[in-house]
Amino acid sequence: MAFCPIFCCLNVSDRKGRGKKQPPWRVFSLKELHSATNNFNYDNKLGEGGFGSVYWGQLWDGSQIAVKRLKVWSNKADMEFAVEVEILARVRHKNLLSLRGYCAEGQERLIVYDYMPNLSLLSHLHGQHSTESLLDWNRRMNIAIGSAEGIVYLHVQATPHIIHRDVKASNVLLDSDFQARVADFGFAKLIPDGATHVTTRVKGTLGYLAPEYAMLGKANESCDVYSFGILLLELASGKKPLEKLSSSVKRAINDWALPLACEKKFSELADPRLNGDYVEEELKRVILVALICAQNQPEKRPTMVEVVELLKGESKEKVLQLENNELFKNPLAVGNTNDEISAAEGSSDFISAENESKHEMEENAEP
Repeated sequence: MAFCPIFCCLNVSDRKGRGKKQPPWRVFSLKELHSATNNFNYDNKLGEGGFGSVYWGQLWDGSQIAVKRLKVWSNKADMEFAVEVEILARVRHKNLLSLRGYCAEGQERLIVYDYMPNLSLLSHLHGQHSTESLLDWNRRMNIAIGSAEGIVYLHVQATPHIIHRDVKASNVLLDSDFQARVADFGFAKLIPDGATHVTTRVKGTLGYLAPEYAMLGKANESCDVYSFGILLLELASGKKPLEKLSSSVKRAINDWALPLACEKKFSELADPRLNGDYVEEELKRVILVALICAQNQPEKRPTMVEVVELLKGESKEKVLQLENNELFKNPLAVGNTNDEISAAEGSSDFISAENESKHEMEENAEP
C-alpha cells in the first residue's frame, strides 16, 4: 500500500507533538467499524458526497464516532485518503475536527472522527435543520470566530503551514455546544517554508473559489480567506453562495451584499430567521469583514489573524479603518464584476470537464 510510509512517519511525529490529555489516533479494523456502524446500515448514514458516505457509529466503550467511507478505490482516492489522514494527524486545535483513526484493508479506505451531534453549518442554513432556527446570533458569532481561529492554526501555527482549499458551510461541523470544528482535509496542501504559493490543479466548490485560484491554479492562504469571506456572508444572511436568478444567470453572494453594505443597509443583509434579534454593530462588522475577505484582489485581503481580530472587535481603530476601506466607497471600481465571476465559473466548468470528482464541484454536499 503506497501510503504506508506516510503513516509510519506520522506515527512518530504525532506522538512527539501531542499533549498528554489528547487520546492518540489509532488503526481500526474493518470488522470493528462494521460492528460500530451496524454494517454501514443506511439508517446510520449522516451524509453523502462525491467522495463516498459518512456514517454514525458507536464503539464498544460507548463513544460515538463518524466514519467516512470512500466510495471507490483508485490511486487518486488513495492519495486523497493519505493526505487527509496525514493532515489530521498533524493538527490539534479545539476548532479543527480531530482524527480518531483510520482503516485501510483491501480496497476499503475509512477515516474515523469524533461524532458532531449538530452536524454541519450547511444543515442549519440550508438543510434538514434550516427550519428549526437553532442558530441565534450569539451562536453565529461563536461559529464565525471559532472557525476563523481553526483556519489561523492551519495558516500560522501548523508546521509546515496548511491551506485547506475547501472552506465551506458543509465543512464546518458543530459539536453538542454548537462550537465550530473545521473539517475535511482531503484537498489540503502543505506549504513549504519560504513558498508564497503552490500551483496545483484546482479543487474546491463553486461559489467559494477565489478567482485567481479558479483561473490560474495558484493557491495560498489568501484563497482560504476568500472562501471564508463567502462563508461569513452565508452565515450572516442565510443565503447560498450562488443564487439562481434565471436558468442561465447566477449571482454571487458578495455581488448581492456589496451594494447594500455601501449604502449601509445592513439590516437587509441579516438572515430573516433571526427576526431582527442580533447585535447591529456585530452584524455590520461581520458583513464588512466578509466583503474585505471576498474581494477579487488577493493582495488586498486580510490575513486570517487579522480576520479574527476584526471579528472580535478588539481594536476600535482597526474597525474604523475597515469601515473606511475603499471597497465600500466605490464598489463598481474595486468590487467583483460579472465578467470575473463568469471567468471563475468557466474555469470551474473546465475542471468538471477534466472529470474531477462530483464532490469538488458540488455547491452543497453534506460531509
